[in-house]
Amino acid sequence: MKIIRNDSSFTVTGFKRTNKYDYVAYTRNDEDGPRTYNVNDKKIPSVTSIIAKTQSADKKEALDKWRERVGYQEAARITSQAALRGTEMHYVLEQYLNGQGYLNLSEQGSQPRMMAHTIIENLNDLTEVYGTEINLAYDDQWAGSTDLVCVYQDKPTIADFKQSNKPKREEWIEDYYFQIAAYSLAHKKQYGEIKQGLILICTKDLVFQKFVMNESMLSEYENKWFERVHQYYK
Repeated sequence: MKIIRNDSSFTVTGFKRTNKYDYVAYTRNDEDGPRTYNVNDKKIPSVTSIIAKTQSADKKEALDKWRERVGYQEAARITSQAALRGTEMHYVLEQYLNGQGYLNLSEQGSQPRMMAHTIIENLNDLTEVYGTEINLAYDDQWAGSTDLVCVYQDKPTIADFKQSNKPKREEWIEDYYFQIAAYSLAHKKQYGEIKQGLILICTKDLVFQKFVMNESMLSEYENKWFERVHQYYK
């Protein structure tokens, strides 16, 4: 891998990494109930905690029915395996985007690495990386961590990577759109403009999917996100 470095940036295989923003890291807490972040000495609910608490009754029912159909033990196994696969895939992507190459992390590491590589092969429109695993907060209302802040298709973009057991229909990923909207709002408030959202998915069978939120769609979901936040706090 060719890496060209100078004092403030480095270029890796066609894109460059710059320190445009001085991102602040927050401590995450997963132990005492729903996930929170410590922001200015306050425990702030995570974006995913807000999404989980404000899910529709239909979505909760569908999840319960799936657990009953496959069995609670098998559902737990599938969920745990997917979480591990997703964590390792994300880590490989983070290492790549930071110019540190590929890592094989466990006995299952080859599959997450291939999934990460599938996503990397579809990053041709990525030209600049501002940061990976970026913590963001919107006042004391919500906080979270986005996988990537970048320039994609010449637009400042919030991007998230997702793993899946099977390809997703767009109607199944609305929660992903809400995540992007929440991160976008926080980034705009704390750092700078975001014009686009990007969701990149790879299945365990290496099927790649890309969903792009243009500026109009992003604005629509930002407005809807405020409604979810209001529902959470009422």
